[in-house]
Amino acid sequence: MIWQGRNDGEDILAQRIFQKVFLENDYEKISPKDFVLHGFAVDEGVRRNKGRIGAKDAPDIIRKNMSNFPVVHPEFSLKDFGNVYCEDGNLENSQNKLAEKVAKTLEYRGKSIVLGGGHEVTFAHYSGIRKAFPNKKIGIINIDAHFDNREPENGLASSGTGFWQIAQEGNIHSLHIGIQRNSNTLRLFDSAHQFGMKYILADELFFENLTHLYKEIDYFLENCDILYLTICMDVFNVAISPGVSALAYNGIFADSTFMHFFKHILKSRKLLAMDVAEVNPVYDIGERTSRFAASLVNEWLTT
Repeated sequence: MIWQGRNDGEDILAQRIFQKVFLENDYEKISPKDFVLHGFAVDEGVRRNKGRIGAKDAPDIIRKNMSNFPVVHPEFSLKDFGNVYCEDGNLENSQNKLAEKVAKTLEYRGKSIVLGGGHEVTFAHYSGIRKAFPNKKIGIINIDAHFDNREPENGLASSGTGFWQIAQEGNIHSLHIGIQRNSNTLRLFDSAHQFGMKYILADELFFENLTHLYKEIDYFLENCDILYLTICMDVFNVAISPGVSALAYNGIFADSTFMHFFKHILKSRKLLAMDVAEVNPVYDIGERTSRFAASLVNEWLTT
């Protein structure tokens, strides 16, 4: 049993998340504004990208770490539709499966949460949103050290190709926050410019710059209809996020600056989909990274 925790009673004032989770397989039972969770237990894209394998084991561990958070809103409901797997190396098939499930979630007006898995989840999650809202302008905020806009090698997509794939479908509307100069080649920066991908460098994320950050984020939000937020856990410093596929000695911290702009994004009524990616339990320390990822998801649940 994954969803379990401290039971202080069934009174709404005493409940924790595990008491408000419903295991489901019928999408018609989704009510408007329900949070709907899928696990993307896949790291085939990480393997193809020559990263450290293990992210496929993250969804259930993140679930466990979400379980004991207190319920803040009495009307809160989380419907869990289980995991998507990739046991045959066919990443594209697994991405298509997740996209279908996300599309159904949004068609029934649920809010989509996906627990990765590698960052190949981005293309899958986005594809589902696009299927549900074919005529809407979808904005993607990617909190990540990497652009993930590399052209596929030998035609094979990976955890590093998601935004290249999205760009091939037409105009891309994305804002990348936390980009590191030492994690992206000049070619990737050039591709970002050619695709029209907006970005904020990790070096720009300091408290005195919050006013400018808010302006950049607000301008981005004003120019989209639907918002999708994706968080790659390797954007964070190794001290707080050691269990990832690609370590960042100079990654950002979840300090007051980060929490200010992060919560600002979560308050947007356009936000309908969110995921966390690249948690790798094999290399984690005391489930530190899994707990951190669970906490970031919980911020949306309590906003």
